Amino acid sequence: MQSNRAMAEVTRIQAFYDHATFTLTYLVSKGSDALIIDPVLDYEPGASRADTTQLERLAQAIESEGLRLHAVFETHAHADHLSGGQWLKARFGVPVVIGERIREVQAVFKGLFELDGLATDGSQFDRLIHDGETVAFGGLEVEALATPGHTPACVSYRIEDAVFTGDALFMHDYGTGRCDFPRGSASDLYESVQRLYALPDATRVFVGHDYRPGGREVQWETTIEKSKRLNPQLSANTAKDDFVAFREQRDAQLAAPRLLYPSVQINVDAGRLPAAKDGKRFLRLPLHVAGDAT
Repeated sequence: MQSNRAMAEVTRIQAFYDHATFTLTYLVSKGSDALIIDPVLDYEPGASRADTTQLERLAQAIESEGLRLHAVFETHAHADHLSGGQWLKARFGVPVVIGERIREVQAVFKGLFELDGLATDGSQFDRLIHDGETVAFGGLEVEALATPGHTPACVSYRIEDAVFTGDALFMHDYGTGRCDFPRGSASDLYESVQRLYALPDATRVFVGHDYRPGGREVQWETTIEKSKRLNPQLSANTAKDDFVAFREQRDAQLAAPRLLYPSVQINVDAGRLPAAKDGKRFLRLPLHVAGDAT
């Protein structure tokens, strides 16, 4: 009877959309076992104030449904929102997992922000996952697929017939992630998407952001088949040179993400907030001076 019940259990995917950053967080569960992918810590830059509104929504869902949270997975070190991984780790006692190439990203941003105390060996995270590695938590198995390009450390996670693509591949009516961050590469992203396109056509794609083109309603699920056929930036018929030229031209015109500086310096440190001193915490903010301003 127990084995029959286990076979009958269906994997559920619940999406939580953060309107301020267009970010999608996923609560994936099978039976009572659960994982979270890309949680958001709310941050209001004007007041430089962080709060846990989005995280409390996740916690309420976990607790009200009687789920056992096993781990938090990050697809990469995000540049547009703060990670809520450490809050969830403290609340539920779970590890925070990220791709092993996070060490390259840490090394780059340690220098850019002069973060002298930042370790660049990935030790802030509880587990570094490798390309092709499969990890099991209860009834859930997660396969890591390296999908660099947006950053060198980007990982997509495959769970049964679903793949969570982070900022590599967005909805079929929008496109792909940008590639202009340090060590980003449009050429690498093209190859990463080809890897995703090699998955079965029926594979469900769950995206890391939805920017609601044309003002449509929020969407977060598409398929590999739809993406290959309809993606306006990178379809199955798009030549690599054409995509690289398009992506580089478009990225050169994009403004920096609104939360770039606080996000990166916190997220490369596994979502840890700066240490408090006399009850105060401080972020580093580079100043770019234009023209003759002094």
